[in-house]
Amino acid sequence: MSATLPAQTDQSTLTGAEIVLRALKEQGVEVIFGYPGGAVLPIYDALFQQNAIRHILVRHEQAAVHAAEGYARSTGKVGCVLVTSGPGATNAVTGLLDALMDSIPLVCLTGQVPTHLIGNDAFQEADTTGITRPATKHNYLVKKIGDLSRTVHDAFYVARSGRPGPVVVDLPKDILLAKGTYEEASRQEHRSYRPQTRPDGAQIAKAIALLKGARRPVVYAGGGVINAGPEASELLGRFVRLANMPCTNTLMSLGVFPASDPRFIGMLGMHGTVEANLAMHGCDVMLNIGARFDDRVTGRLNAFSRGSKKIHADIDPSNINKNVKVDVPIVGDAVAVLRALIEAWEADGAGQDREALSAWWREIDGWRARDCLRYEQTGSIIKPQHAVKRLYEITREMGRDTFITTEVGQHQMWAAQYFGFEKPNRWMTSGGLGTMGYGLPAAAGVQIAYPDALVIDIAGEASILMNIQEMGTLAQYRLPVKVFILNNEYMGMVRQWQELLHGSRYSESYSASLPDFVKLAESFHARGLRATDASQLDDVIREMIAHPGPVIADICVDQKENVFPMIPSGAAHNEMILGAGQTGGVAGVTDEGKVLV
Repeated sequence: MSATLPAQTDQSTLTGAEIVLRALKEQGVEVIFGYPGGAVLPIYDALFQQNAIRHILVRHEQAAVHAAEGYARSTGKVGCVLVTSGPGATNAVTGLLDALMDSIPLVCLTGQVPTHLIGNDAFQEADTTGITRPATKHNYLVKKIGDLSRTVHDAFYVARSGRPGPVVVDLPKDILLAKGTYEEASRQEHRSYRPQTRPDGAQIAKAIALLKGARRPVVYAGGGVINAGPEASELLGRFVRLANMPCTNTLMSLGVFPASDPRFIGMLGMHGTVEANLAMHGCDVMLNIGARFDDRVTGRLNAFSRGSKKIHADIDPSNINKNVKVDVPIVGDAVAVLRALIEAWEADGAGQDREALSAWWREIDGWRARDCLRYEQTGSIIKPQHAVKRLYEITREMGRDTFITTEVGQHQMWAAQYFGFEKPNRWMTSGGLGTMGYGLPAAAGVQIAYPDALVIDIAGEASILMNIQEMGTLAQYRLPVKVFILNNEYMGMVRQWQELLHGSRYSESYSASLPDFVKLAESFHARGLRATDASQLDDVIREMIAHPGPVIADICVDQKENVFPMIPSGAAHNEMILGAGQTGGVAGVTDEGKVLV
């Protein structure tokens, strides 16, 4: 086989499939996640004749997209997917919508029936562009070979520019077989899509005036800061320390500000900390960078931080004033915004009200003292919180660079609460769509990107079965992913809501007839481990980490444990439930936002 893509001796000798691969190589693609089928066999034939681009064969097209999400989220690169027409493309839709809601840059190449058969209900035909329009940032149907290279280059530009997201390029089979010329990306310029990246100086000045005059400020950082790259995280830390303000993160941005920093007040939102939620409720100035005021963060909108002035910086102008009306809108890239804020802060001669700021920190420390994440690990039954905390502590003891993915449910929230993240891009989870089955293929994508890193999928016994076939991908490519199942034999979050909101009527939430996960692991050529007693937990974790190949660790945990704190749907930030029968116990702020001493 050739070590590179086929040489181009004549501009007219390239097939559409070869043009696609040449465009991918020019865009820096090293790995593509996919599943073959008739409509894309010309691309697979071209892949066979080169080894510049590595192809990872997944076991389901949804998993291909999740794997590309994990790769993209952990590296900051654009993830690439290749699937066939019809069911191949429709199977990818869940992953595409997941990437859209979490702003993950992807390009998904989908096969299509020949152009002369489009609209004839041909074998394995689907209206891919119509189906994926609401699930993507943009999509294309290529109808002329002369448009092919430009379209692929455009797709990558759109996917990575502005607010990142997934882009579909639908490729009819006759276009892939036709001969055409290749146009380099450097010769092209996108005329219609030019996102604003540099913030307006007047808006920055307004923001600094509010922040300098704040008595109870809070910095609220979202996934957009991670999407902007490592420099954005560094600048966020610099600004927070410069201003000595409390910083809270969304579920999507954990690690963007170090969990060990005393200015970090934890994750906010439905299962956030008391100190983060009450700080948001009672602040007088809020700086939102790269978050979209998601409903799981805001709670009841008419009660959300009613007494605060709100500054919202986002690269997507459609996010501003969409959910929450703000006082100072700033459109721009997080790096540019944070640089401008730091420069303006240092240049501004006004001082802070240090006495008020000290009082605000004392108030926050009082909320911290409630230790809202406290749990009791007594007896032999493993508490799920304890399992995650020991996983975190042991990985830190071993000094491994650790990447965490999750499925969706209670285990996801416990992972967010008890696994401390010091760096960005180490936490991959499905936030906006909440996709069960995300974690295992995402972990495969991360492991492909970082072959020597420790990659752990913290899972639930129900979620892991959604894409369990991807254990075959781990086996084929010898990916040493560790699956850490918190097994409570229930769809845990469903059971929790049924207990708290539906009179403990556990309708269809028990995971009956579960497999033996140890034997299941062994059937996929992996190692299977199990802990049923708290005394076994540490040994199982250490053995899981030490094993050189893929592992499923079945951690049998307390079936009745719930995730707290919890803001019930439709409640406000100061209406948290701290535990069984504890409501209203954290009231420390009036509805007007005044902090009670």
